[in-house]
Amino acid sequence: MKKEFLRKIIGGILLVSLIALGFLNPLREYLSLPNQVTLFEGQKLEYKIAESASAGIVKANSSIEINQGKNTVALQAKEPGSNQLVLELAGIPIKKVDVNVLKDFRVLPGGQSIGVKLNTVGVLVVGHHLVNADIGKVSPGESAGIKVGDIITEINGQRIEQMAEVGPYVQEAGKTGKPLDIVVKRENQKINTKLAPQKDQGENVYKLGLYIRDSAAGIGTMTFFEPHSKKYGALGHVISDMDTKKPIVVEDGHIVRSTVTSIEKGSHGEPGEKLARFAADREIIGNINKNSPFGIFGELNKNIKNGVLDKPMPIALSHQVKEGPAKILTVVNNDEVDLFDIEIVSTIPQKFPATKGMVIKVTDPKLLEKTGGIVQGMSGSPIIQDNKLIGAVTHVFVNDPTSGYGVHIEWMLTEAGIDIYDKPRQQAS
Repeated sequence: MKKEFLRKIIGGILLVSLIALGFLNPLREYLSLPNQVTLFEGQKLEYKIAESASAGIVKANSSIEINQGKNTVALQAKEPGSNQLVLELAGIPIKKVDVNVLKDFRVLPGGQSIGVKLNTVGVLVVGHHLVNADIGKVSPGESAGIKVGDIITEINGQRIEQMAEVGPYVQEAGKTGKPLDIVVKRENQKINTKLAPQKDQGENVYKLGLYIRDSAAGIGTMTFFEPHSKKYGALGHVISDMDTKKPIVVEDGHIVRSTVTSIEKGSHGEPGEKLARFAADREIIGNINKNSPFGIFGELNKNIKNGVLDKPMPIALSHQVKEGPAKILTVVNNDEVDLFDIEIVSTIPQKFPATKGMVIKVTDPKLLEKTGGIVQGMSGSPIIQDNKLIGAVTHVFVNDPTSGYGVHIEWMLTEAGIDIYDKPRQQAS
């Protein structure tokens, strides 16, 4: 009797185990689905599910069409709003997915080579030098505690914006023997100091013992612009001073068209570079009001075209980007924008802004032959996947010029002051 009872117990356990195994894979599939999904109007998203699964919408504030196949459930976003998708297994609710639908949003991709001119807030200290004074070789600026990377914003209570404004104060202070009252910006600090200029015996002029600069220039690539507001984003990374290696604090600036004259091909350990010149007419096509880790941003004076993809296209949020083939828009000859093949090697569905969202690899034979891969000046080149703008090229891997990082377009749009998450007003009941 005991043996027969034990045999039944073991049999029951085996039966339950077999049933549980039948549900294990579908359960794993459900648990792997995201808890939250964001779509734009008109977008479609498809998930693989088990044959025995069913899906439905509860708390529907907008219209999402669900089409369920044998092993899939497809979501078709119809109108902006919030929904909750409930997935069931054998009639039992297993997974809830919040579905947010954003209003349709499109931008024009760039790819154009641009010249960049930045004006700093105040004048930037980029180095110290010794003055051959009658008291010996000294650097008055260094003695006053001014460091490389500091920004001189005021002298004797007057705002300083350009290098040319500094000279008269220095000579006047030298003649009167009265030290200058200097205000510098260091990181987030405001520092006051006194600086006594010294006369250089060789040149017979008074000097600060500081190297200073009030502007910076370079080239890069346009990423996108929004056709209604004309807000744009470019470069995909911050512009840092070449001497201090610190981000340039922008007072203002502008962008112009540029022409690529030649390419220095990249190789292992040696990143290549686009050599370019500003357009002959120096026509200003836009301003610069922000220099951030995600690029430079401002407003265009007028719409511009790349000659390849000149119609507004949808974007992909970071969680919608996938590994696989993609393309970039960039210039390698004169001012002609071309499409080139790349591969998205990896992508991170970021919940918060970060600059390194993708690893990309150049696969296009023509681009590899011309540049060796990613070169300086290519930063900001828009990345296109499935006819959507998904991001921009940012940095090259020094030891592998065919590969580099990309930034998700979602964060560049936010930095540009474009609210893609704008939610519709709830209608009164």
